[in-house]
Amino acid sequence: MVALYILVGVLAAVVLCLLAKICSLRRAARELAESFVAHLAADTNTLMDISCRDRHMLRLAATLNEQLRLLREQQLRYLNGDRELKDAVTNISHDLRTPLTAICGYLDLLGKEEKSPDVVRYLGFISNRVEAMKQLTEELFRYSVILSSQGELKSEPILLNGALEESIAAFYAALTARGITPDIHMTETPVHRKLDRAALARVFENILNNALKYSDGDLEITLSDCGEVTFTNTAAGLDGVQVGKLFDRFFSVEAARNSTGLGLAIAKTLVEQMGGTVAATYADGRLSVHVVFGES
Repeated sequence: MVALYILVGVLAAVVLCLLAKICSLRRAARELAESFVAHLAADTNTLMDISCRDRHMLRLAATLNEQLRLLREQQLRYLNGDRELKDAVTNISHDLRTPLTAICGYLDLLGKEEKSPDVVRYLGFISNRVEAMKQLTEELFRYSVILSSQGELKSEPILLNGALEESIAAFYAALTARGITPDIHMTETPVHRKLDRAALARVFENILNNALKYSDGDLEITLSDCGEVTFTNTAAGLDGVQVGKLFDRFFSVEAARNSTGLGLAIAKTLVEQMGGTVAATYADGRLSVHVVFGES
């Protein structure tokens, strides 16, 4: 009988030890999971540590620390390469401005000389291509500058209603020249946000330019109480696949003449820098661009 009690006591002790071991391993796994998430989110070179001294868990922690180190090295190489690429694009697009300006000057001089009809026609082709190249170079320069200056936007209290009205008024002549009379639905409730005034104007300008390119003759602009601005127009020449790529860099639909494919990419970058979201939807032949600025 005594031997049975001893056996039960030993088994109970083993079970307690196993339970303690399991609890220790569970705590170590939880610590590793929490520490791993924290180290991924933070820019730190500190190593993950656990309270458990189990050799298997310590080996797992060491492996994870090594992978984190490699990940940081790759991230650093990517950031440095990305920064160098942005700087190179900025410098190249800036350097292209001077020869393009000179070409335009010589074309103007040639335009004043006596020319045959064929020469006039060829010069027209050249002028159109040079103008398109100037536009692309300017947009490329602006886009690279915007990407390089992330975090430098200056937020200030802005009445979204007024900012949108100003942008529409600035484009009204260009819209009516295309036979487009905007149908405007703006909430009477003042919508206040903290945004960068110049960046916001650029966003609306680029989206309205997009409407000029793709609209089949109509444009509906809506501002809701929650700060969502929607630009909707009929665009039968588009499809869902093209609309899904409108915010991609350098993507342009063939129907949009003289398009650089950077206007909406710039708008998307600026909106996200100001803490907002922008997206495009397409249904029943109508394109809608939604810009949302949540409460600051």
